Amino acid sequence: MRNTVLFDDGWGFVKEADSAADAAQKPAEAVKLPHTWNAVDGQDGGDDYYRGKCWYVKKSTKSDLLKAAGLSLAALDGGEAELWLEFDGAAYSSEVYMNGKLLFLHEDGFSRFRVDLTGELTGLAPADPVELAVSADNSRSDHVYPQKADFTFYGGIYRDVKLLSVPKAHFALGYRGTSGLKITPIVDPESHDTRVTLEAWTQNADGNSITFRILDGAGKPVSETSAPVSENYVKTEITIKNAHLWDGVDDPYLYLCEAALTSGDSVSSCFGCRYYEIDPQKGFFLNGRSYPLRGVSRHQDRKGLGNALSIKEHREDMEIIREIGANTIRLAHYQHSQDFYDLCDEYGMVVWAEIPFITMFMEKGEQNTLDQMEDLIVQNYNHPSIVVWGLSNEITAATPVNDALLLNHRKLNDLCHRLDPTRKTTMADVFMLETDSPILTIPDINSYNLYFGWYLGDLTQNEEFFDEYHEKFPDRVIGLSEYGADANPAFQAEHPEKGDYSEGYQAIYHEHMADMIEKRPWLWATHVWNMFDFAADGRDEGGKHGENQKGLVTFDRKYKKDAFYLYKAYWNTKVPFVHICGKNYKNRECSETEIKVYSNCDEVSLYVDGKLLETKKAHRVFVFNITNIGTQTIRAAAKTTDGEVSDEMTITKVSEMDRSYRMNGAAPVQNWFDEKDINPDFFSVYDKLGDLQTDAKAGPVMAQMMAKASASRGEVAEATKDNPALQKMMARMTLISLLKQAGTEEEQVKQLNRILQGIPKHK
Repeated sequence: MRNTVLFDDGWGFVKEADSAADAAQKPAEAVKLPHTWNAVDGQDGGDDYYRGKCWYVKKSTKSDLLKAAGLSLAALDGGEAELWLEFDGAAYSSEVYMNGKLLFLHEDGFSRFRVDLTGELTGLAPADPVELAVSADNSRSDHVYPQKADFTFYGGIYRDVKLLSVPKAHFALGYRGTSGLKITPIVDPESHDTRVTLEAWTQNADGNSITFRILDGAGKPVSETSAPVSENYVKTEITIKNAHLWDGVDDPYLYLCEAALTSGDSVSSCFGCRYYEIDPQKGFFLNGRSYPLRGVSRHQDRKGLGNALSIKEHREDMEIIREIGANTIRLAHYQHSQDFYDLCDEYGMVVWAEIPFITMFMEKGEQNTLDQMEDLIVQNYNHPSIVVWGLSNEITAATPVNDALLLNHRKLNDLCHRLDPTRKTTMADVFMLETDSPILTIPDINSYNLYFGWYLGDLTQNEEFFDEYHEKFPDRVIGLSEYGADANPAFQAEHPEKGDYSEGYQAIYHEHMADMIEKRPWLWATHVWNMFDFAADGRDEGGKHGENQKGLVTFDRKYKKDAFYLYKAYWNTKVPFVHICGKNYKNRECSETEIKVYSNCDEVSLYVDGKLLETKKAHRVFVFNITNIGTQTIRAAAKTTDGEVSDEMTITKVSEMDRSYRMNGAAPVQNWFDEKDINPDFFSVYDKLGDLQTDAKAGPVMAQMMAKASASRGEVAEATKDNPALQKMMARMTLISLLKQAGTEEEQVKQLNRILQGIPKHK
């Protein structure tokens, strides 16, 4: 019989040691796994968190280890059983030693791996010591991904460790952390009869047979078959008549497959029966019906915990994602916990799963990308939630498209199709990647990461980009894999604008994007970046250190930003609600103030101090204006079939702006010019950069301005110079928007405008 035991207790942590033997001799800090040493310094900013090789040590005896595993000494020494150590995740490169001998090297910070202890244990006496020393190394490498990305690379054994005792003849444990069981359901779209191909890999099991049993969602047997093991492999088929389909969030129905060897070893796996297609003109279809994928991306870390999470935190994340009404999750930028993939199956999420082939291409890292992809696929093949394998993310951000990069992607793409011909491959393309680049033709489908309206350009450039792409490549499937704007809930403004990190601007940004997406059903999937704020220790912006604040929910999961409720209004149509935005904007200086309400109801009424002000009909976003006097209680309400839903807040009129609502207490940027002062017959900072650059007289002025900018921001200028796509995007932007984004001083802007106002436009 197989026995699985958690092995998380009793470890000692050694931050620095020269070797496994040295680590075993040094004083150790007692820790319980999962553990990371970067839970604090990886989240506090400064880009100075500890990166190196650390050690985890556990000392025992042979008899105590076998007792912990529930395995008898006679069974192990008699060759009737084996003992394995299983790691669900250790970052990033790991070595496993027993009594000073290296047993295993693993160079993938996110996938499961197992180590066979049997041979080393067999030669020991019962009272002999067993010293396990495991290194986890997050230091810089020239071949292990990731090495450059906008998130903290936590080190540690940050997922569970288990002891596995199995009979001598058992399901394969030594191949890339798989269960040894592969389930491929193929659904007939008309009858829903499903042909289920069952494959199993074993060790030492020739002469055994395997019995496969299929159970329905209630645990009742559906079908059963047996087949003999030949060369440690079995392949057979079972048909499920009129199968109950796994139908996304509406009905995430799961079957269970149990597989048992005659030796007594057994494994099981849930699976789902579903089929899908992706149409370049109509988007995503699940089980024959249109099923637009609208959702979020997720990083796995949390404030104060880093990436060392339990099932409690994973389930809490899923409950929040379910509340917003998302039906898809992009699990970025690496293999996530098996617990979370299981939750995606259970909750009906359609998943994009990917490897950390990100930002910077390393020619020595090709094999590592292939290894990580193989781990990802073979360990997660049975999950019905997963529909696409992601080859890379923004890999051209710091690397030109060259032959080596293209070859690496072709190998990855071929590997995916060889291991799994049932799913599509995709990529997340950086926004400045040319749409006619040959790398876009490698995966089956594509998505772009766009940040117009935040990092660069205006919000309207998002729809311009997609409409132009869709018209130019009507037969290509395209989606939106990242989009977002940072927001610190402490920052508020009556007139939010790009770059102020206010909760209000994030909401305005997402209002535009949600509307843009809704009007383009051919976008196969869209994923907000990000569901939760996450650690990026190199960041120091928006009033916080070490955080990317694009999340719809704060890093500690305690506060849902206003934009969260915007998407809840769009996506969660089953549970009526209203939400008043700007609850943190309590002290308001303007004589008239805007009250914005998000709701999935068709009609909302606003009450001020108990009196009805106005009732409005709108689509998701309801905007009211009220006179701002004294302290007032604002209440929004909507009628439902069960009564009423409502929300409430209080605001107070103050004499001047509450500077705690602004970054560093700074006053908001004012309009630098009155429209009446701008002569439209002459150029100005309100003209687009491209129009200015192509004019005979204004062009040299722009060239001189950009040359000065290059002196202070050489790397940005260099990236622009060699990137036609980025040049094209910047050409569409107004000069004043670029100047504001660059933080140009007011007097410099005015001087440049005076020069341009002396250059006439040619009609």
